[in-house]
Amino acid sequence: MTTTEASTAGTPTDLTSERVLILDFGSQYAQLIARRVREQHVYCEIVKHDITPEQIRQHHANGLILSGGPSSVYEEGAPRCDPAIFDMGIPVLGICYGMQLACDALGGQVDSTPSREYGRARVQISSECELFASVPDESDVWMSHGDQVSGISDDFIPLAKTSTCPYAAVRHQSLPVYGLQFHPEVTHTEFGGVLLKNFLIQVCGCSGKWKLGDFAKQAIRELRERVGDRRVICGLSGGVDSAVVAALLQRAIGEQLSCILVDNGLLRKNEQDAVVNEFTNHFKTDLRVVQGEARFLETLAGIEEPQEKRRRIGHAFIECFKDEAAKIEGAQFLAQGTLYPDVIESGAAIDGPAATIKLHHNVGGLPEELGFELIEPLRDLFKDEVRQLGLELGLPEDLVWRHPFPGPGLAVRCLGEITRDKLDTLREADAIVVEEIKAAGLYRKTAQSFAVLLPVQSVGVMGDARTYERAIAIRSVDTNDFMTADWSHLPYELLARMSTRIINEVQGINRVCYDISSKPPATIEWE
Repeated sequence: MTTTEASTAGTPTDLTSERVLILDFGSQYAQLIARRVREQHVYCEIVKHDITPEQIRQHHANGLILSGGPSSVYEEGAPRCDPAIFDMGIPVLGICYGMQLACDALGGQVDSTPSREYGRARVQISSECELFASVPDESDVWMSHGDQVSGISDDFIPLAKTSTCPYAAVRHQSLPVYGLQFHPEVTHTEFGGVLLKNFLIQVCGCSGKWKLGDFAKQAIRELRERVGDRRVICGLSGGVDSAVVAALLQRAIGEQLSCILVDNGLLRKNEQDAVVNEFTNHFKTDLRVVQGEARFLETLAGIEEPQEKRRRIGHAFIECFKDEAAKIEGAQFLAQGTLYPDVIESGAAIDGPAATIKLHHNVGGLPEELGFELIEPLRDLFKDEVRQLGLELGLPEDLVWRHPFPGPGLAVRCLGEITRDKLDTLREADAIVVEEIKAAGLYRKTAQSFAVLLPVQSVGVMGDARTYERAIAIRSVDTNDFMTADWSHLPYELLARMSTRIINEVQGINRVCYDISSKPPATIEWE
């Protein structure tokens, strides 16, 4: 899937013979919509909200989805689409802001309302429609809006309502235009997948033949064509993202690939040995290890602010890469395992209005500093899709299903100032968490489990002695896409074993807490 406005426009191939365009109005969930569409085996592209009708025709689109967004349709300068798209005869589904925009363009009224809805709501279907086929008369949906459609023209038919939203879903009587005030792409909407499938199959007429394996073939072909006979450097971290990037490049260009692992002193316990073993035995590629711990600890000394930590880690990462890359003759490309959650949380989404939540050292910046062209073949994928792609490419399951690890490493799990002593403490606690999760058979059932070293000390007692030592927080979440996540309801017995082991085995820890916050409002990582 691409995120260009018209780069793949033209006569559709077998891979893209059916496609839906998602018009992005700056929603944090725009790519999540795309992911849900691909789950129905329909190819899709995210495009800018101001795409023209002519460009839509060039894409041979079967349907259009208007995403949500942070703006109000009645605000000056709010992003809008060309109203002519509603008269093209192509089915349109507006979601949240997209629905408000469609209703506003076709004679409705949108207002701010005191009855705002954030979170779960109970929706009631009030009129039969193919969009709600196989959906019960009442179900839970996920709302996230302050504005809503307050009035519709006679051309619209109300389809569903909540206790505070009379037009939770609508359709136009003569045009193939539909609107949902709630978010079907979010897993909290019970029958969101059914609604999207109904739109794609019954309304748009798609048959659903696209597969992730086709994406792999296309990505390998495009990489081979772009790189030619030049050389590529890939940064390895030991995680599935960089491994899949390396596998794609290995398939595409073979010996033209060189991989670099920067041991920044912020890795998990035994991380370097595991990476060297995996990639030496499996990939048999040119793997170079940079010992950079001293450089990273020096640049992080005295720094407590999370964004500044990330910025400095990114800068040190660039310097390490510069030094090693200079030894690789003919390298012109830098490959990274950037995923879409990284892109969208860093404010680098295609349309730009999405809020910056946190900096990511592997989103932008590196190519300019190194003088390389950037290759990010996974930037349109979510974590679960990357894992599926890894299996398609023949990667071992223990590597594919490894829990993700942030680019800045343990620095964003060690709150406050970073020191080698704190990192060693955190590494030991984190290893215990992972060991116990695996022993309980829950490693594959949880999406991410790890320890966080808190910048607080508390009073305790060990034997007959008073202690005043640090606290560890355990974080474990369940999620498919990492855009939303629920805290894992781990068994009390498991939490007790983790706590006992950490306090007994990790020097300097006398208290263990469990993080029971979901995303949103919290992020998965603490910094």
